[in-house]
Amino acid sequence: MQPIFLFSLPRAGSTLLQRILGAHTDIETASEPWLLLPLLYTLRSQGVRAEYGHRLAVTAIEDLCSLFPQGKADYAAEIRELALRLYAKAARRETRYFLDKTPRYHLVASDIISLFPEAKYVFLWRNPLAMAGSYVDFFGQGRWNLYGYRIDLFRGLENLLNAYGQAKEKAHALRYEDLITDRAAALQKLFAYLDLQCDEHVAEAFSQVQLKGRMGDSAGSRTYGAISAEPLGKWRKTLRNPLRKCWARRYLRWIGDERLKIMGYRLEALLAELDAVPVSSEKLLSDAVRMTYGALWAGRQQLRE
Repeated sequence: MQPIFLFSLPRAGSTLLQRILGAHTDIETASEPWLLLPLLYTLRSQGVRAEYGHRLAVTAIEDLCSLFPQGKADYAAEIRELALRLYAKAARRETRYFLDKTPRYHLVASDIISLFPEAKYVFLWRNPLAMAGSYVDFFGQGRWNLYGYRIDLFRGLENLLNAYGQAKEKAHALRYEDLITDRAAALQKLFAYLDLQCDEHVAEAFSQVQLKGRMGDSAGSRTYGAISAEPLGKWRKTLRNPLRKCWARRYLRWIGDERLKIMGYRLEALLAELDAVPVSSEKLLSDAVRMTYGALWAGRQQLRE
């Protein structure tokens, strides 16, 4: 069984794409495994807090690796074989592929690409404005909360772009917007990359795919029984007050035109879309308080790191 890794940021539409792919008879999948995160972090001294003392554990594991003929390469190879065996056990039937969709894999994407050279890598991009708006709507119920997701919006995006550069020749990239508005062409290219017949019915059959597990976008699965264009413009209502529009401009400029082009977008066009959104004072006072708190919170996080 060959793995497919679906790399994206959270709220990029990965659950929809996962369900579409899972409707194909040659692809098995299961919610969000998160399997490789703790395994690969056993050799990272930063980023984990645990009662046992994670940094000491990493030191001990490194000492153990020094006894292996190929050192850390042997350890990584065992992680790989363990993951492949568990993917096979998780599959309810014999299939060609097992799809692992775990959004926080952006933290270990480069390691995964090195560890599974035979795998298929699908990179899913989404309009950064729509993604930010979805964080506010879905995770914050409309309240400003993006200070709590800097690891995804900033570090995660950088990690994914670096990983895509690493695997560009053997990976496939698509935009969420194309999946919604030009579904047939987008899926034709994707299934050709996977060397599978493009079943024209998978885009409709996805609604019957029930992902086992508590992770993933269960709310979106319940809300949309068919592919809908409604999510494409929701960010305009969410990001329309002056403080949110100001944050969005800074975020787009931080990403920059060069990186946006890799994702399939243009800085000038996104800024024009943002400027065209009518301004509203909704949640302005609440945002001012939350953004101030967020700046203080981010500063404390940096001190801890």
